Amino acid sequence: MGDYESSAPGRITVYSIQGCPHCTQAKTTLAGLGVPVCDIDLGSHSELRAKVKELTGRSTVPQIFFNNIHVGGNDDLQKLVRKRKTFLTIPLVYWSLMTTTELSLLLREMILKLFSEHLSADGKSVDYKGMSANPVFERYCELAIQLQRVELLSLSREEKLAFFINIYNALVIHGYLRLGAPTNMWQRYRFFNYVSYLIGGEVFTLQDIENGILRGNRKGVAQLRRPFSKTDPRLQVALPDAEPLIHFALNCGAKGCPPIKTYTPQDIDSQLRTAAEAFLENDDACVVDSVKKEVHLSQIFKWYKADFGGTDEKLLGWVLDHMGDSPKKTSLQGVVSAGKTKVSFLPYDWSSNSTH
Repeated sequence: MGDYESSAPGRITVYSIQGCPHCTQAKTTLAGLGVPVCDIDLGSHSELRAKVKELTGRSTVPQIFFNNIHVGGNDDLQKLVRKRKTFLTIPLVYWSLMTTTELSLLLREMILKLFSEHLSADGKSVDYKGMSANPVFERYCELAIQLQRVELLSLSREEKLAFFINIYNALVIHGYLRLGAPTNMWQRYRFFNYVSYLIGGEVFTLQDIENGILRGNRKGVAQLRRPFSKTDPRLQVALPDAEPLIHFALNCGAKGCPPIKTYTPQDIDSQLRTAAEAFLENDDACVVDSVKKEVHLSQIFKWYKADFGGTDEKLLGWVLDHMGDSPKKTSLQGVVSAGKTKVSFLPYDWSSNSTH
C-alpha cells in the first residue's frame, strides 16, 4: 500500500471455514486489494458461531468485518469492490468503512504529503501544475468523495476547527486545479459560493465553511444573509460563536492570505494562536508608524472587524493580545497608550499564489 500502508487504520476480520469456496474468494479478493486480513476459522472456534450469528443475523460464511462494522458476506464484498473498484494503491474497501476520525486522519496525511512536495517552505506559494500531475492528488480526489459519509454532529469543537480548516484549504486548491484561479471580483464571488464538497450528506461551499461553520453563521463579505437559515440542518454543525483565529489559518489562494498549514484537534487553539502571531509579525499584515501614530492592518481585519470586537479600540486590543513579544509589539503598545491611534488598512494582494 505504498506510503499509506502504516497509516490505513483498522483491520479486516473474516470469519470462515476451511473448504468454503465463498470464503476463499473473499480472502483472495481482499489479498488482491492489499488489505491485511485476520482470518478466523469457525471450524476451529465453534464457540464463536453463535456470537457471529448474533452480531450479523446470519449463519452463512464468510462474514466480514471492518473494525466493528459488518461488511456482510462474500456477495456483499464483491458488490462493494465492483462499485468502488480500487484506486491506485489505496483500497476503497477501507475508505468506504472508515469512521469520521479515521477518514479525517487519512485526508490530512494526503494533504500533508501534497503540501510537502508542492508547497513553498513559507507556505505562501503552491505548485499547482506539479500537484495536478501527482498521483496522490488523484487519490485525494477519490477519498474526498467519502466526505459525504462523515458524521459531523459527532465532532467536538476542536475536531470541527481542524477538520474544516484543513478541508477549506484543500477545497480551494482542488477548485483552482479543476476550474482555474478567479481573476476578478465576480469570479471570486462565484468561486467561493459555488465550489463545494458534499460532507455528511450536505453541500458545503467555501462560503458555508468559513462563515457558516467557523464564524458561527455570520454574514460574510458582500453577503446579504447568514449562510444557514434557522431550518437549515447545517446550522446544527456550526460553531456557537465566531472564531477570530481561523482568519490566520484559512487560505483563499491569494498572495495576501496567511500561509497554508495543516491543523490537528490536539492543541488547536495553540496552533491557531501561533499562526496569528506569525501573521501579525509580517509587514503585509501589520505596520506600526510610531511617528504618525498610525497602525496599518491587513484588509482581513476590516472585512471581519466584528470578529475582533467591532471597534478600532477593541481591534487594536485584540491585535496586541495576540502578538508575540517583539519590537513591533512594543511600538504598537506605545502608539496605543498615547491615544487617538489612527487605523487604516493595507492593500490586499489578490494575485494567485501559484509558483508559475
